Amino acid sequence: MPDRHSDRDLEATLRAAGCVFAEDEARLLRAQARTPAELTLLVRRRVAGEPLEHVLGWAEFAGVRVAVEPGVFVPRHRSEFLVDEAAAAVPGARVVVDLCCGSGAIGAALLQRLSDVELHAADVDAVAVRCARRTLGDRGEVHQGDLFAALPAALRGRVDLLVASTPYVPSDAVRLMPPEARQHEPLVALDGGRDGLDVVRRLIAEAPPWLAPAGVVAVETSYQQAATAHAAMAAADLAAEVRVDEDAECVAVLGRRLR
Repeated sequence: MPDRHSDRDLEATLRAAGCVFAEDEARLLRAQARTPAELTLLVRRRVAGEPLEHVLGWAEFAGVRVAVEPGVFVPRHRSEFLVDEAAAAVPGARVVVDLCCGSGAIGAALLQRLSDVELHAADVDAVAVRCARRTLGDRGEVHQGDLFAALPAALRGRVDLLVASTPYVPSDAVRLMPPEARQHEPLVALDGGRDGLDVVRRLIAEAPPWLAPAGVVAVETSYQQAATAHAAMAAADLAAEVRVDEDAECVAVLGRRLR
């Protein structure tokens, strides 16, 4: 076991590298490493700027451990608000789809909140699909492809709840993101186009035929984008509502199929 001095040295090394929660990170890295040599490697990767979750190989999201590997989008805790609002909107959902699923975090969290669910998740990125399959195991089916093109045709008209944390950062703003995101996460998971809503608009426009009667589509946006997403829902004949968590600065836009 390392002595107290080496513990302090590890924390100091992480703090000097800019890790705000150095004590917590040191504890997690020690728990993950099986040998002193492995700990040294993990610390070097973290000090070099890799996201902690990529170094550990997992992320905690809504009480669920999610598989994360280098090159995949790290689930953000703010997306837990989207999960909560979506589950509350359709508490009896039986068929659930997590589009742009990344590592499968949202789908896994919805499985914790809903019972007897047929879950499908999909992402265009192969690394994300591999992680989502590890996260969900036999509790859901994971598909690779671009939005609805990835889903089995048999789901059309059957989806009670469709949830998506799409890329919604405007292209010009990607360069302003923290280096951990810009350098280590796939651009396809970050860049949402000129105003950040290219993927959101496509998803909303294509969603209605896939929804069951009274089915709901729920997406995450920023404050500035919420009105535009709401208008896109209305244009798709969906009864739209914006939900906001002021404290956590989270925004979810929900649309329910009217007919």
